[in-house]
Order: sequence, then C-alpha cells, then structure tokens
Amino acid sequence: MKKLHFFIIKAYLRPFVTTFLIVLFILMMLFLFKYIDEFVGKGVDWFTVAELIFYANASNVPLALPLAILLSSIMTFGAMGENYELVAIKASGVSLTRAMLPLLVIMAVLCLTTFYFANIVIPQANLKIASTIYEFRQTKPSFLIKEGVFYDGIDGYSIKVEKKDEQTQTLYGIILYDHTKGNGNTTVLRAEEGEMYKSSDEQYLILKLKHGVRYEEMRGERNRNQRERLVRVQFEEHEQKFLLTGFSVADIDEDLFKNNYQMQNIRQLAYSADSLNTRRLQELDRLAKDIAPYYIYSRDSLFHKYEPLDIHFEEADFLMNIDENDRELVLHSALGYMRNVKSNTAPAATRNADEYKIVKRHWVEYHRKFTLSVACFVLFFIGAPLGAIIRKGGLGLPVVVAIVFFLVFHITSTVGEKAAREGGWAPFAGMWLSTAILVPLGVFLTYKATSDSALFDVENYLRFFRRLNPWRKKQNITNQAAKPL
Repeated sequence: MKKLHFFIIKAYLRPFVTTFLIVLFILMMLFLFKYIDEFVGKGVDWFTVAELIFYANASNVPLALPLAILLSSIMTFGAMGENYELVAIKASGVSLTRAMLPLLVIMAVLCLTTFYFANIVIPQANLKIASTIYEFRQTKPSFLIKEGVFYDGIDGYSIKVEKKDEQTQTLYGIILYDHTKGNGNTTVLRAEEGEMYKSSDEQYLILKLKHGVRYEEMRGERNRNQRERLVRVQFEEHEQKFLLTGFSVADIDEDLFKNNYQMQNIRQLAYSADSLNTRRLQELDRLAKDIAPYYIYSRDSLFHKYEPLDIHFEEADFLMNIDENDRELVLHSALGYMRNVKSNTAPAATRNADEYKIVKRHWVEYHRKFTLSVACFVLFFIGAPLGAIIRKGGLGLPVVVAIVFFLVFHITSTVGEKAAREGGWAPFAGMWLSTAILVPLGVFLTYKATSDSALFDVENYLRFFRRLNPWRKKQNITNQAAKPL
C-alpha cells in the first residue's frame, strides 16, 4: 500500500509543479503588461522591478494554486485511466477514494498554504507593491504625466506635455492652466521645455519652465468685466511651485496604505468592519434624533422612540384641527421644514450608503481568504473524478475540461463577489456562491467515478435518446406486427 501511495503522489506532483509554475508565469506576465509602459525606459533600476515581480508572484500564489490543482488532478487520473493503471488498482481491491487518500494529505497542506498566503502574505505583498510604486512616484514626480494628455492630479492646475524624455525627465511642449483663482482658464503658461523635481525640504513640487509665455486675463479699471485686460509676459526661466499636499499621491504613506481592506488579515478586517459599521449606525442614530422633532405627530414613524410628546387630536385629519385661515401658512411652513430635512438627510444618506459599501468590502475580503483555500479541496474533488472518467492524459482534453470548470468557478466567484460588493447580497452568500455550486458537482462526479459510470460515453446518450424517440417506438411496433407468425 505504501508503494501505491508513493506512486500516486509521484504521478501527481510532476504535473502539479509544472502547471503551477506555468500559471504563475502567466499571472506574472499579466502584472508586467499592466505596468510595462510605466516602468520601462523610466529610469527604474532592475532591483525595483525584480522586487515588484517578487511581491506580485507572492500575491498570485492563491490564484494559481486552484487552477494548478484542477488541471494536475485531471491530468494525473486521466493518464492513470488511459494506461489502465486505475483498472489495476481497482482489481487489487483498492477503491478510487482509498487511492486518493495520500493526495488528500497534500490537499490539506496546500489549503493551509493558500490560507497562509491569503491571510498573511498577500496583505504584506500588496502593501509592498503600493509603497514601492509610491516611492518611485515620489522620486520621479513626472511619472504620472502622460504625453498628449491633460493631467489634473495637482489641485488647482491642469498640465499637458507634448513629449517626455524618459532618461533626463525633461518635458517638452508644456501647457499649464492655473485654476486656483476660480475664474476658469484665466491664467495659462506655455513653455518650450521644462523639468519637474522636489524641493530640498520635500515640501514643494517645482516645475521649472524655460523659454515660455504667461497669459493672464484680468479685470479692467472699472471692474465691470473679469476679462477686460489681457497681460502677456515672456520669460526665459520661470519656477512654478506646488504644495506636495496637493499632489495626488504625495500625501499617502505606508501607514495609510495599511488601512486599506486589501492589506489586512482576517483579525484586522473583522475589527475594521465592526468599527466602521458601529460608527455608521451611530451616525444614523444621531440623524434620527435630529429629524425626530419634525415627525412628532406621526404615530407610525420610524422615529417613534425619539418622540417626546403624546398629543391627541379631535379630528383624524391633522389639518382639520387647525383654523381654516392658518392652514395655508402651516402647509408652507411644513414644506419649508421638509426641504431643510431633505437637504440635511440627502448627503447623510449618500455618505451612509458609501460607508456601508466599505463595510461590505471588508467582509468580502474576509470571506475571500477562506473561499480560496476551500476552493483547492473543491476543485480537487472535481478534477480527480473527471480524470478517472474521461481517461485521457496529456495536455489535450484535460486542459480543455480544466479550463471549462475553472471558468465556471471564476465566473460564479466574480458574479457572487460583485453581488456582495455592489448589490443586495450578503457578503457570506456572495463569496460562497461558487463553493455552493461546485460542491454538489464534486460529490456527483466522485460518485460517478467510484461507480465506474461512463459519464462521457456519447453512445450511451444516443441510445437513451433513441429510446425516447416516439417515432422509433411506432416503427418497432409496426415491424413486429409485420413479422409472419
């Protein structure tokens, strides 16, 4: 039995390691394609790029493991079925589930590894990736400015450059719009070239312009028109200073990155979600107290517990209790109060909805760390029986089948996550949707594989549909009746 277990483990580990490295390489290439335009030729040293690739690979491990497990399981048991090794194992009295026992130990280790990466490694890797990119952007202020596109990441300004020299970080064909006065595009600077760098105290971002013109539209002497005079000033050199607090990424450091839900473990996520939800409910409670006086006469209002008075009227219709001459005044006054209430509650409602989405995203990330590890077990119990049923090894049919089932897993996971993040689903229901769908499928396939069912035998399905064909039944009856006695 030990030799059999060793044989199955050895047969499984070879395709698993190969497929895992291939999937990890594909995910790494997707990461590089995402940032290739931003780093190549921008003066980034090779160590920074290697560091980013390392952290990206670490964060991709939980995504690569489920697909590698599914594909290697189909390939292993498919090859064993194709070579009649499964037949020999069953003939010796060992069932398929018993033959899978040594691999269950490996699955347990991989599930724990996936959970460790999802809970510990991925938050740290995401933090390092974000801080590394931020550090590069800080040392290369012109990093975010694209050629031929207006950039408005600096508060009060819009800047456009025609060309950038990636080696010297020199900018050419610069147009700078100054919106700080709030009068529109009244101040425009044009320069042939310039460079961007930080001041020595790192408090300012300096744009040094060369060979340019400054245009400014100003009020006239009578102050009747905001754009009555046009002032044009030519310069050889001009320095435009921007506070770094107004730069889109300058006020972000690693401590603020840590507050992001993608960079927290399960304990931090649970604490943050509870804190945010408690604060949200406290804000709703405070808002209800502020609105309650306006609904003091509503016996069925949502603010019943805050109503300080218990007033009864003779007439059921509230307006009938007021003098006829005063009713219009009361109505106008009530409408004014309601407009004030609406103006106060509308921003609060929007803010509460946004805060609730943030709370849900924390819980989505919380459940993701468990669903990724459980997915390893689920996909193994789909891949191993499928391989035993289709009895095909190699990279042909197993790859196609693995991609189909992985797409089912990925699509259901994405739909459930989106419903949990943006829709009305609870985070638990959305994140465990794919597991709830695939577990019965895995149980069904395992049952079919252990009972030697020809699940993919086309001839069996053809015979089944032939039996259901009513025209064929009538033809058989006619043929039987036509036979001589």
